[in-house]
Amino acid sequence: MSRTAKLWILWVVSTLVGGGILLAAMIYGGPLRASLLIGKTTSGHHQIELACEACHTSPFGGGEVLQEACLSCHKAELAAAKDSHPLKKFRDPRNADRLAKLNATQCVTCHREHKPDITGPMGVTQPGDYCELCHEKVGKDRPSHLNIGFDTCASAGCHNYHDNRALYEDFLEKHAGQQDVKELAIFKLRAEKNEPLEPREPLITIGVANAPADKLSDQKINNDWLATTHAQAGVNCAGCHAPDKKDAAEIADAWTDKPSTAVCTTCHAPEASSFTQGKHGMRLAKGMKSEVAGLFGIFRDKPLTPMQVSMARLPMSSKAHAEQLTCTSCHSAHTFAAVKAQVESCTSCHADEHTKAYERSAHYKLWQDEIAGVKPKGTGVSCATCHMPRQWVEDPATYSERIVANHNQNDNLRPNEKMIRSVCMECHGLGFSIDALADQNLIKRNFSGQPAVKVESIDWVKKRVEEREKAKASQ
Repeated sequence: MSRTAKLWILWVVSTLVGGGILLAAMIYGGPLRASLLIGKTTSGHHQIELACEACHTSPFGGGEVLQEACLSCHKAELAAAKDSHPLKKFRDPRNADRLAKLNATQCVTCHREHKPDITGPMGVTQPGDYCELCHEKVGKDRPSHLNIGFDTCASAGCHNYHDNRALYEDFLEKHAGQQDVKELAIFKLRAEKNEPLEPREPLITIGVANAPADKLSDQKINNDWLATTHAQAGVNCAGCHAPDKKDAAEIADAWTDKPSTAVCTTCHAPEASSFTQGKHGMRLAKGMKSEVAGLFGIFRDKPLTPMQVSMARLPMSSKAHAEQLTCTSCHSAHTFAAVKAQVESCTSCHADEHTKAYERSAHYKLWQDEIAGVKPKGTGVSCATCHMPRQWVEDPATYSERIVANHNQNDNLRPNEKMIRSVCMECHGLGFSIDALADQNLIKRNFSGQPAVKVESIDWVKKRVEEREKAKASQ
């Protein structure tokens, strides 16, 4: 065999082997998958970019498959937001002409992944003035909108494409004229207390602990545990370290020193569910894998590891880069201190301007006064007050409603007007809230000072109401 023939054979074999390895990496995952990404992913999805199957559920799926993947994560959120542009609006034959301009029935029309060159805020890949495609005549119907650029619709505190719960006209009219700060500025749900799901006798001495004797030698851990709401609610050691075990022998045999987050979900299902919907915990959501089983056992299912702080695209403290985010990252084991989790756990990782300015803000002063007992519960403003607000939810285990902290810290973050109804208006008037959230410099200062931005939407609504009343009076 000639040298040329041997080289050809070597080239063909190498190509087939190399192609096979790359194809296997695409289908099953593994270390090579990262190098096969076709472009930088958005900030919303970059943590799960190696779990390709989360979005690409079928290797031969088209737009419908991608649409279903989008809705599998975001459908409930859109429903809760009272989506201003629901699918049914564009399936109406009367809007066929608009659909021809912009296929708004598909999420990927506006949110295309792996397109960093055209990706704007909130992962939008349409030009900033896309509203003009359907609303080009708005200036004719509303003189207040004449000569206003369409690229400001969603960036000036007036409108959002999906969520306008705090911005629609009737709501603005109803809450026009509110004072900047309410006389009773208090977060009502933070001031209320849940009743235990299963009332039990509180555990007040270490003698009632059902841990093996050799696990009770650390007096600090013992004291920490006795001071927790777990002990006060009658949750004994085995409840976390050996779930469902009753007698001493079973507990000793099943004991684990570091329970997984799965144990937390047995009592805190709503919190755990929302945790996996936000950036802190999305890598732990069901089905998120960097490798899927197949190819004669060569590949095995490998769930994504918890988020590591160094993965964040926001500025973070270098001291925290190696930390992984699970329940006990913020709720330290055996103390589970909510006060620490609401501020210190946040500021120990985040190093952006907004976070650094927090301890110089009026919000922080209120928080200090509350935890010192100077002011009543619910009057302080911690990081979690705004970014993990408490809400009523139905507990899936009991079907009863409980107050829980929303652990999806991104739920009301983008666009930030989503925060108005769930947080800001507990203490502030609507107009002040809209102006404050439209002032980027004020946000960087953690709301120290007054808004320098004035959003005119409430004034426009008041003027329309006056004109409407005059028209009625003249009839």
